[in-house]
Amino acid sequence: MEENKRDAYAFNRVPINERVSLFNVTIVRMGMATSLAQFMLGTTLGHGMTFFQAMLATTLGSIILVFVSFGLGYAGMREGLSTSVLSRWCGFGKSGSMLIGLAISISLLGWFGVNIALIAQSLLTVLGSHINYFWCSVISGLVFSLLVAFGFNALSITAKIAVPLFLAVIFYMCYHEIVKHTGESLYSSSPLGEGISIGEGATMVAGLFIVGALITPDTSRYCKNGKHVFWMITSSVIIGEFFINGIVILVAHALGTSNVVEIMIHTAGWIGVLTVILSAIKVNDTNLYSASINIIGFLEMLTGKRFNYTAITLLIGLLGTLLSLSGVLEAFIPFLMALGLIFPPIAGVMLVDYYILRTSRHHLERSRKLGKLPNDVSMPITHLVAIISCALGSTVGVYLKYGIPSVNSIFAAGIGYWLLMNIKSALRK
Repeated sequence: MEENKRDAYAFNRVPINERVSLFNVTIVRMGMATSLAQFMLGTTLGHGMTFFQAMLATTLGSIILVFVSFGLGYAGMREGLSTSVLSRWCGFGKSGSMLIGLAISISLLGWFGVNIALIAQSLLTVLGSHINYFWCSVISGLVFSLLVAFGFNALSITAKIAVPLFLAVIFYMCYHEIVKHTGESLYSSSPLGEGISIGEGATMVAGLFIVGALITPDTSRYCKNGKHVFWMITSSVIIGEFFINGIVILVAHALGTSNVVEIMIHTAGWIGVLTVILSAIKVNDTNLYSASINIIGFLEMLTGKRFNYTAITLLIGLLGTLLSLSGVLEAFIPFLMALGLIFPPIAGVMLVDYYILRTSRHHLERSRKLGKLPNDVSMPITHLVAIISCALGSTVGVYLKYGIPSVNSIFAAGIGYWLLMNIKSALRK
């Protein structure tokens, strides 16, 4: 999955002879799952729930993620297409797929702000009274935006350092903080923070990685078969959601805080601070690049004009920095809840369209045999039914007080889309 291959097949089918091994796709997926955001989720759950409540919420949220990831991932493998391309023939059409890209960009902008805030907190901890949080955020955001905008290659090196360092700190944390406590006391201890319900916790778990689940086809299109898709998803969920989350939940109970920087400093000293900074840089490199590309695509489709990548990247970096200053880190729980309500309906519509209604399957299957994309004539410019169904799903997720909000939103969007499409078909007869 070299960079040139990803670029070559960004808007085309990945040929069978370009598919890669299970190990390669799993490593890419695990890199997404073992992130600083996963650590933040674990500390948040551990601070607001008992261990067993948090693990139940993790299990329920993971079921949602596996359902969405495998459903879309299998379709991506079968068609050899990324999410943005696949969505054109899964209910949304050309304009609808661009709106999905815009929504993903906005979520990535939020994550950029969260990570800049973490970097600023880490720098503030190291530098102390020599600088305040405002300037830590501004300097971090602007410097990082400049590096990404002008393609500073050294940023790619951070991923190779950050992932093993992050895992090493997790293992050390497990030994240092959990082993020295009696297991029974941590498992049964009450949370010290504001309580979180099982439904809210499950939606937060789903919200953390729902964008990753939605873009599973971006990776699974390189899988050779359905078994590879299944094991790629399952192994990353076991490592990311259960192993890392479980350890961090216990550490949050042991230390009585949900502050990531405090936990890292307490357990690993300056190496912990370095881990926070490198992990945030690793994630933000992808966040800022992907957000810029998606927004440029949306603007070009909307206006018919070309936009400068560097200028857009700097603008998005500035907006992300302002978000970090506005206190987005303090709004981490509402942010996760919002992600867990906005993006599941998109998956619900795509799954119903691809597997049940099969509105464009004959176009996809016919063109797949030729190794090409379906003709543009087969693709609706905008599919309002899909967009209305997504709005319905999110609304149900927000206002229905029973069950798990993210599950409610998926099913409401999927069922709503199925009903509206059948009504539309009946009216045409």
